[in-house]
Amino acid sequence: MGYEWLALISAALWALTSLISVTPARHLGAFSYSRWRMTIVTAILVVLSLFTHGLNTIHGMDFMWLISSGIIGIFIGDTALFACMNRVGPRRAELLFTCNAIFSPILGILFFNETLSLAQLGGATLLLIGVALAIMFGKNQSNHWEAIRGPLAVAILLGLVSALGQSFGSILAKPAMHANTDAIAASMIRMASAFVSHMILWWRAPKLTRALKPMNWSIFRYVFANGFLAMAVGMTLILYALRHGDVGLVALFSATTPIMILPMLWIYTKQAPTRSAWVASALVVLGTGLLL
Repeated sequence: MGYEWLALISAALWALTSLISVTPARHLGAFSYSRWRMTIVTAILVVLSLFTHGLNTIHGMDFMWLISSGIIGIFIGDTALFACMNRVGPRRAELLFTCNAIFSPILGILFFNETLSLAQLGGATLLLIGVALAIMFGKNQSNHWEAIRGPLAVAILLGLVSALGQSFGSILAKPAMHANTDAIAASMIRMASAFVSHMILWWRAPKLTRALKPMNWSIFRYVFANGFLAMAVGMTLILYALRHGDVGLVALFSATTPIMILPMLWIYTKQAPTRSAWVASALVVLGTGLLL
């Protein structure tokens, strides 16, 4: 399986988990939800790493690259994304998050001298146009997920911070993903560093990071499902993709998440997306084909 398909599978998982995130993120708040999520996923990845003995494949500065990637990409990026989602809903939050598809190629060129061919640039352009159209002209679903809470400018800023954090996180993880690096162990180090950062923040600023409402079993099941699918599986697949491909291309493929949200929203709300949303989906398929 090529790295392109790994990134697309991750995009599908992130689309599903975006919808799963809405209820627990609004129940617990962005900081508490992220903290619970990191706790669960770190525990899962620690167990898996012990079975695979993957830590033996990571040496020296690789640890520092992965720790830095976890702090910036997961601790900052994910928390900002959930804070954005709580304000504008998953559809608009994912639109803002796709800006990482713009940031990542720029950072890849600056740090790794990566290049894109003319056909790939055309494909990237079509993909980004399709993603934007799918979100902007998708039917405004009349449910509580679409309500805007608080100033829109703050939500936009949080969305851009999440996108930039994801891009920098990918850039920082790239040097550590050698041919023999175990992706599960690398994910564990990134997740553990984000978890420790959350715990330090919780200790230093308890009023800011405390839960809005107490955890219960129903919310815990949402958090566990989201963490396992998005982080334990999705982020590990992305690290495998980063081992074999350019940072920019991996980010562009993973940017199809907002497209994949549309049919999922259709299933949930029983309301079909508009024709323009389907046209946008076709543009994304064509753009992805050119990139492949």
